[in-house]
Amino acid sequence: MTLKILSNYSPNFNPLKRKTSQIKFLIFHYTGMKKESDAIKKLTNYRSSVSCHYFIKKKGETLIMVPDLYIAWHAGESQWKRYKSLNRNSIGIEISNPGHNYNYNKFSKSQIQSIIKLSKYLLKKYKIKSKNILGHSDIAPDRKKDPGEKFPWKELAKKRIGLWYSIPIRILKKNRGIKLNKMSEKIFHKNLFKIGYVARNSKNKNYNNYIVKAFQMRFRQELVDGKIDKECLIISNNLVKKFS
Repeated sequence: MTLKILSNYSPNFNPLKRKTSQIKFLIFHYTGMKKESDAIKKLTNYRSSVSCHYFIKKKGETLIMVPDLYIAWHAGESQWKRYKSLNRNSIGIEISNPGHNYNYNKFSKSQIQSIIKLSKYLLKKYKIKSKNILGHSDIAPDRKKDPGEKFPWKELAKKRIGLWYSIPIRILKKNRGIKLNKMSEKIFHKNLFKIGYVARNSKNKNYNNYIVKAFQMRFRQELVDGKIDKECLIISNNLVKKFS
C-alpha cells in the first residue's frame, strides 16, 4: 500500500526532539468540529496550543502537522497504566469528524484505508505494541469521547492494529443487560485497571462511570450506557489476557 503524506505544519510542539525509543503509543482522535477547514486552522494556529502529528481528511488525504520526533500537543492531561501526560510517549492522529456534539458520523471508507496505511507504517517504524494503540477517551475518560463508538476498532484489529476480544456474538448478546452482583462488579473494575484504564482521585464524582463508558465506546459499541452488565464482564475477562 502506497502512503502519500502532504505537509501542513503546526507551530504547536515542544522544540526538543525525543528519542525514537520514547514513542510507545498511537492515540486516535476525532476533530469534533463542524468544518474540516476550521479544525485544520485550529490545529495550525499557535494561539490554540493544540496540535497532532497527523491529520486524516474526510476524503482520506493524510497531512503531517508535527514531525514524529517532536512532542505534539494532542493528549492533554492523560494517563494509561503507569504513563502520565501521554504527549511525551505518543503519536497523535486526528481524524476529521464532527463528533458527538455535531451530528457524529461514521468514518468514511477512504479515512479507514488511510488509518490502516498510516498505522501500519508507524507501528513498524517505532515497534509500537498492539496493546498501546488507544483512543483519546481511553486515556482521558472524564474529558473526552473521541474517537467514539463509530470508530472501526474491530476492523483495525483484524489488520493487527490494536486489540479486540475473541468471543462469539451469540454469547455476548445472551448476557447483555444481565446485572452483576457487587463481587462481579469489583472484578470488572479490576479488569479495567489491568487493561490500562486508571482509577484516580478526580473532582468528578462520576469518574468511574466515565471509565465504563470509555470501555464500552471501545469494546461494546452497540450499547454505550455506562451500566456494567454480564456482557461487559465477559469482554473484560477476555481482554485482560490480551493486554497483559
